[in-house]
Amino acid sequence: MMHDDSQTPPGVPIAAAVLGAFGAVPFVFFALSGFLMQSHFQPTMILALVAYGAVILSFLGGIHWGLAVAEFGASLDAAPWRRLSLSVIPSLIGWAALMMPGVFGLLTLALAFIGMLWVDLTASKTGEAPSWYPRLRWPLTLVVVASLILGAAA
Repeated sequence: MMHDDSQTPPGVPIAAAVLGAFGAVPFVFFALSGFLMQSHFQPTMILALVAYGAVILSFLGGIHWGLAVAEFGASLDAAPWRRLSLSVIPSLIGWAALMMPGVFGLLTLALAFIGMLWVDLTASKTGEAPSWYPRLRWPLTLVVVASLILGAAA
């Protein structure tokens, strides 16, 4: 376990909160654009939403790889297979979502983001991620999943 709650700040670091919020903006933009734009622009907006979702899902997995590297450093071979596997799976799901028709890709991503939230909550409880991380991930996940579902409904 790498994080001591007594040394963890009680709130989400400002940089993480601001950058996380800015990272959610494209989800909302592409979802609303796909829903509100004329039909000939809609496929492009939906593809943009799936592509952005796949990239961000991969990023979330990469966070766990980075946390494992930070904890185990030069002895990364000692890192649990479970932890490293969970860091790679989001990239594979994101890539698969890109290969699916728009609605299926969006719904796959929505489920994957919910799954990653569970992974993140668990990692925070076990000390594998900072104690403030769930307070960042909950609202962002709600915005992302709502955007993906709105895009699927377009």
